[in-house]
Amino acid sequence: MITLDAIKEAREAIRSFVIKTPILSYGLEDADNQIFLKAEHLQKTNSFKIRGATNKLLKEVQNGAMHAVTASSGNHGQAVAYNAFQLGIKATIVTPTNVVLPKLQAIQKFNGKIELCGTTSEERIAHAQSLTLEKGTVFVHPYDDWDIIAGQGTIGLEVLDQVSGLDAVYVPIGGGGLISGIAAAIKESNPRIKVIGAEPELANDTFLSLQQGTRRSIGETTTIADGLRTSIPGEKTFPIVQKYVDEVILVSENQIQDAFTWSLTKMKQLIEPSSAVAVAAALRHPKRKEKVLAVVSGGNVDPQSISQYLNLRQIQF
Repeated sequence: MITLDAIKEAREAIRSFVIKTPILSYGLEDADNQIFLKAEHLQKTNSFKIRGATNKLLKEVQNGAMHAVTASSGNHGQAVAYNAFQLGIKATIVTPTNVVLPKLQAIQKFNGKIELCGTTSEERIAHAQSLTLEKGTVFVHPYDDWDIIAGQGTIGLEVLDQVSGLDAVYVPIGGGGLISGIAAAIKESNPRIKVIGAEPELANDTFLSLQQGTRRSIGETTTIADGLRTSIPGEKTFPIVQKYVDEVILVSENQIQDAFTWSLTKMKQLIEPSSAVAVAAALRHPKRKEKVLAVVSGGNVDPQSISQYLNLRQIQF
C-alpha cells in the first residue's frame, strides 16, 4: 500500500524536474460553489504523467537501466520518452492503433520508438512487458506501480499547500494511478476533504469494480476521453481507491463536451476531454457554497478534434 512518506519522498526527488502547476479559480456569480482547477495541462509535456515517470525512471537509471519500455495511450508515453531523452537512455512506447496523432508526434519528438498494438490497455501492457526481457531494460507501468503512484500523489500535496479549506477534490480515473496517489496524499493529511473520482460512462471499469468489490474488465472502450480508455483497474491502484476514494461519479459524453466547452469559453483553457471528465463532475457538485477542485490532468489535444469536442449550445451547469 502507498504511504504518505513515499509521496513526500517523491516530491523531493522530482522537485527540480517538474513544475508546481498553478491553481486557476472560477467564482460563480451566485456563489453556490467556488471552483478551482489544478492546472496539470500546464505541466512539462502538458500532462501530470511526467511526475510518476520521473520518480520511477530516476530510480531505475540509478539501478542500471538503459532502456525504458512502456504502454500508453499517449501522455505517459510522452513522459517516459521525455525522461529517457533527458537521462540518456532509450525508450520504446507501445501505443494503441488509434492513438491521437499529436501524442504520437510528441513521443517521436523525444526519439521514442513507437510500436502499435491493439486498442485495449490490457493488449498494450502485455506486449510492452514482453519487450523487457533484454538486460538493462525496464518496464514502466503507466499506472500500476508504487513509484508511479507516489509521483502522481505529489499533486495532492501541492493542492493542500495551494488551496486552504478545500471541501472536495475531483480526479479523473483511468487505470487509477492518479487518483490513488492524490487520494492517499489528501486523506492521510486531511481526512475531512472528500476525494471523488470521475469516470466516463463509456469506460466505467472502476465504477463497476467498486460495485462488485473486485476488479472487472470491460474490454474495448470508445469514450472521447482517450486517456481514460483503460479496460480494468490496476491490481495495486484498486485497493487504494477502495480505501480512500469517497465516491466515483460517471460522466456522459455530452457532459464531457459541455465541460470542455466551459473550460475553453469561461476559463480560456484548452484541456483534454480526459481532464474535462473531472471538470464536468466538479461543476455538478451539490450547491453548498463549498470549495471544489478539479484536477486538470492534461492538455494534449488534437487540433483537428476540437470541433468534435465543443458543444456550443447554451450550457447550464
